[in-house]
Amino acid sequence: MAEGRSLPEVRALVGASHGITDLAHKLHFYDQWAPNYDQDVAALQYRAPRLAVDCLMQALPGPHHAALILDAACGTGLVAAELQARGFHQLHGVDGSPGMLDQARARGLYQCLNLCILGQEPLPSTEGTFDAVLMVGALSDGQVPCSAIPELLRVTKPGGLVCLTTRTNPSNLRYKEALEATLDRLEQAGAWERLVARPVDQWELATSELEVRPGTSDSDGFISGIIYLYRKQAAAQAEGGRPGA
Repeated sequence: MAEGRSLPEVRALVGASHGITDLAHKLHFYDQWAPNYDQDVAALQYRAPRLAVDCLMQALPGPHHAALILDAACGTGLVAAELQARGFHQLHGVDGSPGMLDQARARGLYQCLNLCILGQEPLPSTEGTFDAVLMVGALSDGQVPCSAIPELLRVTKPGGLVCLTTRTNPSNLRYKEALEATLDRLEQAGAWERLVARPVDQWELATSELEVRPGTSDSDGFISGIIYLYRKQAAAQAEGGRPGA
């Protein structure tokens, strides 16, 4: 394994990644980053995988070992590690980066891994397959577009859960606004109901002073994020709950 980068080097790298908005460029970046990704995000104290799984745990009834989970945009498998530690063992993953999938495969935690460019290709699963779907850390400009959200909902079982995260630092606020508009439209259409919208102050260390929350310094400041949890409507509700049916 290559010697770990210094924190300033990691911050510069991640800051550069946030600025890439072309998908092909972004995927190539992640392919190259994959071997060092885990240690780099650990240096930034990246907390989203643990926090998202904790949120899911509060709403997903047991037994957890039997629940079929999709980790969408799974990267190297950080979310799978958190799930496995909490007793989830039926894990599928998809990602658009072959390099990231190689790292995820090496963990040995997934029963199935597939290459899929979310937002451009349909998920390789039939409708209503998963008890829960998570997408952690991929909802931002140049990664997964908001248009991919209905596809996550499609593969979730009626009554199943969808857990999503995004950054709420200044450079991602325009994307967050578009994301929430998409989430709200689906809720207004009766496709799902929001259970949680949980702001998190300490998401990961900021990559520049422009991203730091007010009242903190660049040296120890964190950017913020948010976790959303939705429950897909049961079939009868989604069809309008016809009286006398």
